[in-house]
Amino acid sequence: MANSKSAKKRIRVSERQRLRNKPHRTEARSSVRRAEQVMTEGSTPEAIDAVKHAISTLDRVASKGVIHKNNAARRKSRLMAKLNKFQAEHSAVA
Repeated sequence: MANSKSAKKRIRVSERQRLRNKPHRTEARSSVRRAEQVMTEGSTPEAIDAVKHAISTLDRVASKGVIHKNNAARRKSRLMAKLNKFQAEHSAVA
């Protein structure tokens, strides 16, 4: 347990920030998960739209400081790699 006045305040402030950031972090995770799900069971145009929405959400969350910008960049990079692989597999089939 914190003893100093400033440490007690930091606990209060960080809890407020955590509660304020939680919906944004959840939205980002959900949009990425949704995009990955569309890639497994959807069509290419739907997947592209879902990835665009996820990237937009990640950028917005990073600009608010909810997640670090490099964290957002890493997630976007992985998502784009999955999308490119998905498109390559579906273009070879068609």
